[in-house]
Amino acid sequence: MVQVIYRVPDTLKARGIGRTQHYADIAAGLFTKPVKIGRRMSGWPDNEVAALNQARIAGKSDADIKALVRRLELARVAA
Repeated sequence: MVQVIYRVPDTLKARGIGRTQHYADIAAGLFTKPVKIGRRMSGWPDNEVAALNQARIAGKSDADIKALVRRLELARVAA
């Protein structure tokens, strides 16, 4: 399966939020940290963006979202 990496504009569009809120969510542990895809480029795997959007749509609590973020970031290391 091909892994798609969303750059910042695509991630913001998929989430429906602005840059400031996006980075505040990362700092608060409510969204995954970006992955480096080049010296000056980073992005987010599409499956992580989708999983976090689905959790928000399902009404998950911030604690549940933080746990999901930890699982997603650990899965990167395991892959």
